Amino acid sequence: MRIAMGSDHAGYDLKTLLKASLIGWGYDVLDLGTDSATEPVDYPDFGAAVGRAVVSGEAELGVACCGSGIGIAIAANKIPGIRAAVVHDVTSAHLAREHNHANVLCMGGRLMGPVVAIESMQGWLNATPQPRHQGRIEKLNKLDQELASEGK
Repeated sequence: MRIAMGSDHAGYDLKTLLKASLIGWGYDVLDLGTDSATEPVDYPDFGAAVGRAVVSGEAELGVACCGSGIGIAIAANKIPGIRAAVVHDVTSAHLAREHNHANVLCMGGRLMGPVVAIESMQGWLNATPQPRHQGRIEKLNKLDQELASEGK
């Protein structure tokens, strides 16, 4: 499975840590940047890049990091078809995938420690999207289609 990754400067260290874990677990990682923790960049660029990679099929899932996880999730969610979820622990990560079929996991480098971040990502990857929530996911997909057709 291929996973797209992106971060701004504030999420760079966390992205690097998570990337190493993914590679160690045998995942193919598409790193969309940034490449520095010291040079300021804008999280919308990287959240959108991860979202586009997932929607296009270039990657099956995405992981995005910024200082809080919030800004990069907002950016990723602007891409129709993305369900980016900000998580803070294993339970929220697991539920994001199981209940909300989240296809992009977002975490904050300034808010999460390394052990919790790795365990959260592992919980998200190991969770199975549950079919009983498909009706709600279809409603989200319909909203994406409506907004895209309206040009919003």
